[in-house]
Amino acid sequence: MSTAKGASLKLTPQPEILTWPETHYVFLEKIGPFQNTAAQAWQELQQFVPGISEHNKITGFMSLYKVPPKIYRAGVSLAAAPQNLPEGLQYFKFDGGKYSRFVVTGPYSNLPEASGRVFQMVTEQKIQVRDDFNIENYVNDPKTTPEDQLITEILVPTV
Repeated sequence: MSTAKGASLKLTPQPEILTWPETHYVFLEKIGPFQNTAAQAWQELQQFVPGISEHNKITGFMSLYKVPPKIYRAGVSLAAAPQNLPEGLQYFKFDGGKYSRFVVTGPYSNLPEASGRVFQMVTEQKIQVRDDFNIENYVNDPKTTPEDQLITEILVPTV
């Protein structure tokens, strides 16, 4: 379900600057337009979650993405380096770093619009970005949280 015409997007207008910690990250990667790859990556990843959690402690769900060249990674953060990962997944230790965090509240279907608005605000506010992955950090669980109360942090790598 998308936002109704005229409905305002619940998105923070000013970012908070933070340092994202080093993160053990297990993911599926898709290349191509996000409208074609993101949902598919998440559907496939969900099938791996039981196998990942059998030998590892999942600490969160997040996507890492680069707009050009259209790399999208759906994944989970782990408490430690992974053990006995199911075949088909990739792992890397994400360095983290300085980010500008915007927060959007509402259904995941609003994320394309919210991300577009975030990139507009980054340009308008003359925020200097560095070449690294953007992050979508999914703060609460869609299985137990009403859709209109889902919180997603959109983090843009800054200098």
